[in-house]
Amino acid sequence: MDMSKMMKQVQKMQSQMEDVQEELAEKKVEATAGGGVVKVVANGQQEIVDISIEPDAVDPDDVEMLEDLILAATNEAMRKVQDMASEEMGKLTGGMNIPGLF
Repeated sequence: MDMSKMMKQVQKMQSQMEDVQEELAEKKVEATAGGGVVKVVANGQQEIVDISIEPDAVDPDDVEMLEDLILAATNEAMRKVQDMASEEMGKLTGGMNIPGLF
């Protein structure tokens, strides 16, 4: 394979990766905890875009439980975003694990 062909393929892959990253930015995942009393929504750029808490989850005598529910839902949302990003990038790379992509 000559160098110019390889460079064209690299540029094409870079362009495709940028497209996937733009698509991921538009996608959202949702995670809940405590049977749905805490809901966290994150986008494909690993940013939390919404948190909702049912009034039932707010107990002034047990703030620690609410903190744990928020933490659990947030961590689950981040796992879902990472899985979604890996799946989308896997389509692009043909399943090859390329370090540093996601």
